[in-house]
Amino acid sequence: MHTHHMKTQLIALVIAAIIPLFLESCDIIGLGDTPPTPVNLNYKAAEIIKADQQFAFELFREVHSLSEEENLMISPLSVSYALGMTYNGADGATLEAFEEVLHFEELTRQEVNESYKDLMGQLVTLDKNVEFSIANSIWYRLGANVLDSFITTNREYFDAAVEELDFSDPASVDVINDWIEEQTNDKIRDMLDQIPPGVYMYLVNAIYFNAEWKYTFDKDDTFTGDFHLEGGGTEAVDYMKIEESFGYALQEEYAAVELPYGDSAFSMVAILPSEEIPIDSFIAMYGQEEWSQLGSLSATQKMTVELPRFKYAFKSLLNDPLTGLGLGIAFSDAADFSGITRETDLLISRVIHQTFIDVNEKGTEAAAATIVEMRETSAFTNYIRFDQPFLYIIRENSTGAILFMGKVGRPVYE
Repeated sequence: MHTHHMKTQLIALVIAAIIPLFLESCDIIGLGDTPPTPVNLNYKAAEIIKADQQFAFELFREVHSLSEEENLMISPLSVSYALGMTYNGADGATLEAFEEVLHFEELTRQEVNESYKDLMGQLVTLDKNVEFSIANSIWYRLGANVLDSFITTNREYFDAAVEELDFSDPASVDVINDWIEEQTNDKIRDMLDQIPPGVYMYLVNAIYFNAEWKYTFDKDDTFTGDFHLEGGGTEAVDYMKIEESFGYALQEEYAAVELPYGDSAFSMVAILPSEEIPIDSFIAMYGQEEWSQLGSLSATQKMTVELPRFKYAFKSLLNDPLTGLGLGIAFSDAADFSGITRETDLLISRVIHQTFIDVNEKGTEAAAATIVEMRETSAFTNYIRFDQPFLYIIRENSTGAILFMGKVGRPVYE
């Protein structure tokens, strides 16, 4: 077995990549040498932040358990904002499911909306050295009769841009994608593939984050070294190296280091599980409780950190993860979105999530977007699209003789 010295070889794992994107954690960790700008949120904000953190770890765990990808990343904050707008149209058992999954049980709808608004206003002005933006939009089908109350609420509390759009026009896909690209500095591209028949509305959130490290890594110190892969084996990667004072915690199960950005309002916490704990097991056991304890364990000390450079994009359909967390009713015919419209019954057909991260010597650029696609419950019950591997059989009908049989795993047309 390789032995890595915890202190000198803190390798950021994918879980660390999600940290800068649910920035609510900043005031809780409080590592580092200069106190970050205090976030003065409304009186219910502590509950909202805890709710967001619980949702963050649960969603990440769910996405991780369902994904085959080696590098994954979600933005809990982005998903939360997109679902938060949708929540404003939910009623009955569907509303209860939203409250349960997003952990809003203790809060009124008014308190939830005020907290979203408050959080959004504060986060984006925290650090003049960090570029950070949150944008929301709602696009509804041409001629749709959307309730004024739904639009007003999302305009007021989510600062949502609301547009009517002709979904039957193929160019409408580009209109939504262009909006997302613009809000994410072109980091989240071509996110919406198509607008299926029967779609009524899109609720979209986009987040962009770009920050320089408080202590940048010297490019000259970057070196090539082995990285131990999950399934065994090693790969040569570029390690950035720095010696500086950082917040550091060493536990039996893991070591963690905090790398601040700008004037320390934002930071990345990189968490390295101890050698005998596989990353899968670690993600399964590490949650909001462990995360909130991190602050009290940490002291600032002079240390050497060696962190791989990494850059990747991730895209995922969140239907199954969210269903796993208890939101299944919203995706079913039993969904109640009577707070959006009374002219037809709606359900959520897709929640699409896409993220991007670039971690280098200078800093971190990260972006995310979430699309909640709503369609009419009654629409296109006989709609079929072969958009995953499928079989085909060519037979002679009178005898039933099978002439050909095949699987299309990746359609190519040479």
